[in-house]
Amino acid sequence: MSIASVHDGSAPKGGHAPMAQFFIPATASLQERRPRTLKHGDTFAVFDHNGDALSGPGSPEGIFHRDTRYLSHLHLTINGKRPMLLSSTLRDDNATLTCDLTNPDLFDGKGKLTLEHDLIHMRRTRFLWNAGCYERLAVKNYDERRQQVRIEISFRADFADLFEVRGTVRAKKGQELPAVLEEDRVFLSYIGLDDQKRITQLSFDPRPNQIEIGHVIYDLDLAPHETRSLFIQIGCNQARDERPGYQSFFLGLRDARRALRSSSSRAASIITSNEIFNEVARRSISDLTMLMTDKPEGPYPYAGIPWFSTVFGRDALITALETLWLDPHIARGVLGHLAANQATEVDPAADAEPGKILHEVRYGEMAELGEVPFRRYYGSIDSTPLFVLLAGAYLKRSGDLATINRLLPNIEAALTWIDEHGDRDGDGFVEYGRLTQEGLINQAWKDSHDSVFHADGTLAKGPIAIAEVQAYVYGAWQAAAEIFRRLGRPERAAKFLARAEGLRRAFDTSFFDEELGTFVLALDGDKRPCRVRSSNAGHALFTGIAYPERAVQVARTLMSASSFCGWGIRTIASTEARYNPMSYHNGSVWPHDNAMIASGLARYGYRAEAARIFEGLFASSTYIDLRRLPELFCGFPRQRAQGPTFYPVACSPQAWAAAAPLLLLQSCLGLDFEPNAQIISFTEPQLPSFMDEVILRHLQVANGWADIALRRSGRSVVVDTLGRRGEVRVLTTA
Repeated sequence: MSIASVHDGSAPKGGHAPMAQFFIPATASLQERRPRTLKHGDTFAVFDHNGDALSGPGSPEGIFHRDTRYLSHLHLTINGKRPMLLSSTLRDDNATLTCDLTNPDLFDGKGKLTLEHDLIHMRRTRFLWNAGCYERLAVKNYDERRQQVRIEISFRADFADLFEVRGTVRAKKGQELPAVLEEDRVFLSYIGLDDQKRITQLSFDPRPNQIEIGHVIYDLDLAPHETRSLFIQIGCNQARDERPGYQSFFLGLRDARRALRSSSSRAASIITSNEIFNEVARRSISDLTMLMTDKPEGPYPYAGIPWFSTVFGRDALITALETLWLDPHIARGVLGHLAANQATEVDPAADAEPGKILHEVRYGEMAELGEVPFRRYYGSIDSTPLFVLLAGAYLKRSGDLATINRLLPNIEAALTWIDEHGDRDGDGFVEYGRLTQEGLINQAWKDSHDSVFHADGTLAKGPIAIAEVQAYVYGAWQAAAEIFRRLGRPERAAKFLARAEGLRRAFDTSFFDEELGTFVLALDGDKRPCRVRSSNAGHALFTGIAYPERAVQVARTLMSASSFCGWGIRTIASTEARYNPMSYHNGSVWPHDNAMIASGLARYGYRAEAARIFEGLFASSTYIDLRRLPELFCGFPRQRAQGPTFYPVACSPQAWAAAAPLLLLQSCLGLDFEPNAQIISFTEPQLPSFMDEVILRHLQVANGWADIALRRSGRSVVVDTLGRRGEVRVLTTA
């Protein structure tokens, strides 16, 4: 997952839980407010349905830039009252947030009605672009009489570090400077303990009737059916000479929409017979496009909003794997950026060792000062093998040997890290353990403090060899073998194949538990197995480390009622000691986890089971605002005619959750590529129960592309090529 640390309120059996260092307090539910989010580059914003930001304890609302909240309060009133909400929606491409509001019944001081409700319409149109938030507020009088209304916009900037917003208490802060007022602008500024000056600039056009520290007022005299437009621009460390207005708003909007179209145009398009799934797919691609941030090496998906809008290694690597069939450019950008930031020396405070791949990067004041260790942090055990695994998968998908050649020193360094640092005791398994007391306790994707435990609920002590990491290392050895084979180095290729096979045998011996009917969760520091039924075992199917006879049992266990709740596979089964469907990692359902498991099931021929997982997650999306799959939801059993139970502080959008439906579709279709032969193949394709047809347009392989339709015909799926460019061939294996 993509979190520094989470405290979900549970405690070890027989003891008190230590407070996680960097937890997210569950003092306010994001689901309760159903926030609206925007993002561009290193800037994101969270608003309520009215378009306001009403920050409070546990609230993530506001405008953030590079891990600092540059605007913590934004509140619109009409004649002193909060407007009533008519509707609030994001464009399908996430380009703009539009909030339609109207006046409530307004009374004078004596209780006399002065303005009947629903006569004044206010439309707030807002977008982010180049570290700025642009808004047009259109106010229209629908009364047959002239109306005088007062529009007040109040604002504040607390310049809180993101980790403060998440709940960390700081002993000392920097200094807020006096506000600077001009006739149409306000400058709010702060000098942090890191000696960095951060400035929020609020600009207004036309000039307000009143402008003061903390609010502006417009007194509007509106003729019948007259519309007045007010333009507001909120900049984060922007130049002083930038002015709002009609031209800058619409030029910025044009550029923002063009950028989104350009980014999304690389991917193949998906059209199905199910219109609701079409909405899910459009939202997935739009969310991924919004979360994408241009780095010098290419596009890079930030992990999620609000807590993880930054570079995470594990999240981006898995997101790139999920979207590889759709748009391999994402994988190339992720590989390039992580290679450029690969560790080159030992740094215990950052959990860094030569060859290790990033876990997380932060730019805020607390990270700069070392109050949190995440300025450039390497404390994830799986990012490094996933980096090699993705490199091999990218080569297989794209045939781009030039990029792999360029990355070869980084791939070699990652492989060396697995040997020299990943396997701490030389037993052939990769273990994790933090290098200082400030580092993360658990460093796999389930990195809550209580996510790795024994059958009786006792927390496991490290160093810990967790199941899925061994699977990723197996995948990394396999990928390395293919890379060196393609580079004309068969001796190295044979060596890595032998390493993979050796790990496969050892993993089967040490991790498979006949009584559980699955692989154990982990081996603790004493090599004692954590005999827990968990979703981690499904990742052994994802990379192919499981022997086929084991896959039968693992699939059966994963799809049993204790694990599969109807919406998806729980992180741990309901039979286990620490099961709690409301926990972060001990009984919840994560879309990306399920998508990877479904891919693994399909690898072993269990496409019906993969389709069942697909149906569960799709059904959950029909109950979710904007058809947007969240980071996770609770693992309560599915009930007829009821939707899933939401997790209170789940990120939404979240990159690897947004990409989950895309990988699920690929798994069901058995879709694969052979770029050297320009082949697109479908192996035993199966359509989930909720769709009868899928059309994939502009599906690229090598220098060509094809438009392909897959249609249900009785119990079979017929594959039809609708069009193509180049020498592309489409093959189907029944």
